[in-house]
Amino acid sequence: MSTARAFWLAAPGVGELRAEAVPEPGPDEVLVRTLHSGVSRGTETLVFRGGVPDSQHAAMRAPYQQGDFPAPVKYGYLNVGVVEQGPAELTGRTVFCLYPHQTRYVVPADAVTVIPAGVPAARAVLAGTVETAVNALWDAAPLVGDRIAVIGGGMVGCAVAGVLARFPGARVQLVDANPARAAIADALGVGFALPAEAAGDCDLVVHASATSAGLTRALELLAFEGTVVELSWFGDRPVSVPLGEQFHSRRLTVRSSQVGAVAPARRARRSYADRLALALDLLRDPAFDALLTGRCHFTELPEVLPRLARGDLDTLCHLVTYDDSGE
Repeated sequence: MSTARAFWLAAPGVGELRAEAVPEPGPDEVLVRTLHSGVSRGTETLVFRGGVPDSQHAAMRAPYQQGDFPAPVKYGYLNVGVVEQGPAELTGRTVFCLYPHQTRYVVPADAVTVIPAGVPAARAVLAGTVETAVNALWDAAPLVGDRIAVIGGGMVGCAVAGVLARFPGARVQLVDANPARAAIADALGVGFALPAEAAGDCDLVVHASATSAGLTRALELLAFEGTVVELSWFGDRPVSVPLGEQFHSRRLTVRSSQVGAVAPARRARRSYADRLALALDLLRDPAFDALLTGRCHFTELPEVLPRLARGDLDTLCHLVTYDDSGE
């Protein structure tokens, strides 16, 4: 038995580092030393402020979460580390795991995915977010030559735009109220527009701004019988949607997409492991480094997460770094 440290939400808005007992791994388990974790800003700041509705406590549980919402809870799911003990084929390998922010941990061997050559460990923390983008596009089923807008230049929206940048013949535009997101869009290889200037007549709009204004603009940009795929997690906030005006006359569709289940279009032929492996393969593209816009050491998390929750730090994925001195 050894000791590690983990980040816990002690109470809404208050984080702390706690000691954690780490058992010796069993024959089908691995001991992982964390290199990097990522703060999924939208979901984790909502959890941090205690904004998970009572009805969604079970649905929002992360795979290796400890505790219950609203607090105390150990939460997170973007972790990259090195296997220090385990089966011979995994020992020494760099892996991704849906584990919270913790210096070392033990999980079943089949809970980790080996990061392919050509994907740096820091970039690999984006695997869970790119996996969300893959699932959304399985739900959306874009066609060659589609006119597509992605509203919301946060972590998920930018991941969707980054995957769509490869799509043949598509007109892809990232739409955000923050003009600084234009540089991110350029790095990803897609167009950019402020909401009032966005190109309309869209076959598909992926909405990820988590605002009523963003969803309203998504409906406005659609062509006849177009579809909005809703990726936002609004938590406990009420949402106003204009279902009058042209919603019925243009036969528009709003459908949700959520990464907790493989999209129906691929559910019979793709597993969760297949989906994650595809996301990691897509991360060979260095353009995704544009999503890593903030960085701190693990020991700084109790001070950094309140700033992220308040919006003081304008980051997409906030990268957390670890070393042995942090234990």
